[in-house]
Amino acid sequence: MAAVSSASDTGDPRGRHPPERRLLILGGPQSGKTSTANTILGDEVFDSGTETTHSNVGQTEIYGRRVTVVDTPPWAIPSDPESNTEADTNDNAGAESESLPQPPPSLDSEGPCMGAILCPPGPHAILLVVSVTQPFTDIHRRAAEDQLAALGGGTWRYSMVVFTGVDKLTKGVFIEEHISNTGESLQWLVERCGSRYHAFDNTLKETEDNTQVPELMEKVEEMITDNQGWYFEVNELILLEEEQARRALEEERMRMEEHARQRDQMIGGPPRELRLLLLGWKGVGKSSVGNSILGRRYFESGQETELCLRRQALVSGRRITIVDTPGWDWFSVRRTPKRIRQESQRGAALLRPGPHTLLLVLPVVSSLTARKRRTLLAHIETLFGDSACLHTMVLFSCGDWLGRTPIEEHILRGGRELQRLLEYCGNYYHVLDSKTPGKDRSVSVLLDKIEEMIRENGDKAFLPIQTEWLSEESSYSSDNTEPEDDCRGCQLQ
Repeated sequence: MAAVSSASDTGDPRGRHPPERRLLILGGPQSGKTSTANTILGDEVFDSGTETTHSNVGQTEIYGRRVTVVDTPPWAIPSDPESNTEADTNDNAGAESESLPQPPPSLDSEGPCMGAILCPPGPHAILLVVSVTQPFTDIHRRAAEDQLAALGGGTWRYSMVVFTGVDKLTKGVFIEEHISNTGESLQWLVERCGSRYHAFDNTLKETEDNTQVPELMEKVEEMITDNQGWYFEVNELILLEEEQARRALEEERMRMEEHARQRDQMIGGPPRELRLLLLGWKGVGKSSVGNSILGRRYFESGQETELCLRRQALVSGRRITIVDTPGWDWFSVRRTPKRIRQESQRGAALLRPGPHTLLLVLPVVSSLTARKRRTLLAHIETLFGDSACLHTMVLFSCGDWLGRTPIEEHILRGGRELQRLLEYCGNYYHVLDSKTPGKDRSVSVLLDKIEEMIRENGDKAFLPIQTEWLSEESSYSSDNTEPEDDCRGCQLQ
């Protein structure tokens, strides 16, 4: 069963943020989920031209209320058992079966739980997106039912059907007639959602007479009122079960990769994936570093990062996934807002089953004092645990400031505190010129160093995400607890 908590949406106690509404968008392939999310947000926040493979978050403000929208990967449509039976009947008795085996569950696929995690403490409304241009059979009904069942019990009272493509309906046909004519499966879905539904034309842009988003939010408010102001919260046991299943799949995949490694090198197998988490205090150039690694302007630099953002690209024959995170306070962990600390952990959770490397971004132009060093390490150990040092690399930004000075000479000049920070990271470091994305030849050298770190870590190739990172209430030290000066046993070299 899912735990349902009372939503005291009074906003930030200091009045910094307006009251919030959180929307989780689910739907099948080609249903128009991503376009619906962009329509609600009033901007092309998500890429609607490609299939969504990971859950993503966007925010906007509608009539003074902050609205968080989570777009999720499409749910799987199960095969029709009758079709399978018919195919088996038609097989010749003496012929070998040509049917392909069903592929194992993919680690890259995400269930609805991840989407719910990304709008903590839980969604006020679960929008089930259905396109009027596609059939909705009993197979599709079961897919929707399975998707909500994965979240736990009690989901239907928070659910609403959103129909897309209504501009494709025959002229004079209203959505109610479409529901009636489509069949019992669609009628069952609408009734299961308490007869709550809304029609969207995602081709309409922002115009004065476009009232479909305000009308949707009014229906969401009515549903919240019917639910006495409560929101849906995923049961922690479900999250734990999902995480255990993912870890089992990851272990199996690692065994298969090791078995096929030599053959892949010979025939040029699929690109290796590297999952990287950008960390550091405010204004160190994390977003610019991410752009340099990925080779184009994926992250908005020059302004403060508020929410984690995940982007992916092929770089030097590898599939690189990077999450940019909000910056920490340089003075102490306690002065970093709780929301920012939670966002850092959620950033790691976006890199399932865990980040290979925590890239600690440090500008070459800044001096590192003892307090800054202790605060950086306190953030890392408080948020990610004592073993995080095995997966941390210092990445110097603003490398163009060095000119002809070697980075090793800069480290010697930087003093003992900088050297102690590098010792904590096993003396893994690199320098980037983040002013020229895609033109820095040292990016491939950086990726080589990351793979060297992964090999050194052996069976601990990545930092596995913890269940508490996925919950709203993560445990933090109430005082400014800082690590010991020495990190015994963490050196990799």
